[in-house]
Amino acid sequence: MKHPFVLNAVWNGGRNSTGTIDAGQLKTDISIPQEMGGPGVGTNPDEMLLGAAATCYLITLAAMLERSSIEPVSLTLTSEATVDVTNNIFTYEAIRHLPVITLAGEATEEAVQKTLRLAYKAESSCMISRAVAGNVQITTEPVVLTAGD
Repeated sequence: MKHPFVLNAVWNGGRNSTGTIDAGQLKTDISIPQEMGGPGVGTNPDEMLLGAAATCYLITLAAMLERSSIEPVSLTLTSEATVDVTNNIFTYEAIRHLPVITLAGEATEEAVQKTLRLAYKAESSCMISRAVAGNVQITTEPVVLTAGD
């Protein structure tokens, strides 16, 4: 079964202009970020790729934990991207996911280790990670805590 996704975009001029995108629930202004010499209005492709990778990873991890009957007290994620600009060529180099998974205070060491394994495995199971494999280095550095840590 295939699931189509459609995005409609409008761009209002040259490189330093702005535009809009509409992809169902995602509706926003777009432009080149200020750090790259643009107007910095709305979001940009760099943030959107990071957002796609991070949300895919987070949802995949949550589903894997649920299927393994692991119910975290808290599941948070910080993700960071690195874009290199050399000779005016922009290269999206890397994404680093930093999930923090807090389990109930009575969690066993076995549950903690299984949660760590799933946190690593979720990266290779995420469809966005698979889509950019070979082009963007993606790493995961999970931390598993127990409530009260």
